[in-house]
Amino acid sequence: MRTRSLGEGLVVSSLGLGGMPMSLAGRPSEQQSIAVIHAALDGGITLIDTADVYCIDDDDIGHNERLIAKALKAWRGDRAKVLVATKGGLRRPKGAWETDARPERLRAACEASLRALGVERIALYQLHAPDPAVPFEESVGELARLRGEGKVAHVGLSNVSVAELDAARSIVPIASVQNRCNVLDRRAFESGVIARCEALGIGFLAYSPVGGSRGRAGLAANATLGEIAARHGASPEEIAIAWLLARSPVIVPIPGASKPTSIASILRSASIQLSPEDLARLG
Repeated sequence: MRTRSLGEGLVVSSLGLGGMPMSLAGRPSEQQSIAVIHAALDGGITLIDTADVYCIDDDDIGHNERLIAKALKAWRGDRAKVLVATKGGLRRPKGAWETDARPERLRAACEASLRALGVERIALYQLHAPDPAVPFEESVGELARLRGEGKVAHVGLSNVSVAELDAARSIVPIASVQNRCNVLDRRAFESGVIARCEALGIGFLAYSPVGGSRGRAGLAANATLGEIAARHGASPEEIAIAWLLARSPVIVPIPGASKPTSIASILRSASIQLSPEDLARLG
């Protein structure tokens, strides 16, 4: 698989794997999830994105991180080439999603993630989302301190604006931005976040690249996507991921998966070459 550069010299596969579907309610068996991760790694994916809150509730914090650590330990490939990115700054009380990016909370979350992943330093640690109750600079400042202490190698941001990205960069080097982006949700383009990442040489991790479970219905109903997919012998989801790859060299889509068969589809999307006409019609 081809590679793409994030900031600070990080190089990863052009596609990543999002771990969330393997740890929410209704999740697959551990055996199946490990098979999913191994299929992705065997296919050349070198970036796995997770978070401490990819779980059922606060009593289950770190489930996805522990799952990934177990899968990596059992994998026979070169684990040194795999970058695991995780996030802190949310909580899951009774299954809800709530921001909590207080410095002391981020520190505790980072240390728990170190234990869950079984590593001495997290390769890429991302602020999951700005917390309206906490000054943004205080949250980012704690990530800078964790980086200075060697607990975090690189810092990333998620769910941020251009202004927040620039504010964070004045505190600590930023390697990546992770926002929602897909062919039917283009706010990351419209807001200028992707253009800013391009100008700065920062990687953009596109989450929900096919829109999640609800988004897939929208893709399937889109006549233009369906027509282009049929011409390429592909699915609308594969075309949606290929569109992201074609739109910018800094974009790394991170589709989630819970079945090994989904990995085969994700990998096919990386080989689809959309024509200028395809891109114009989707534009």
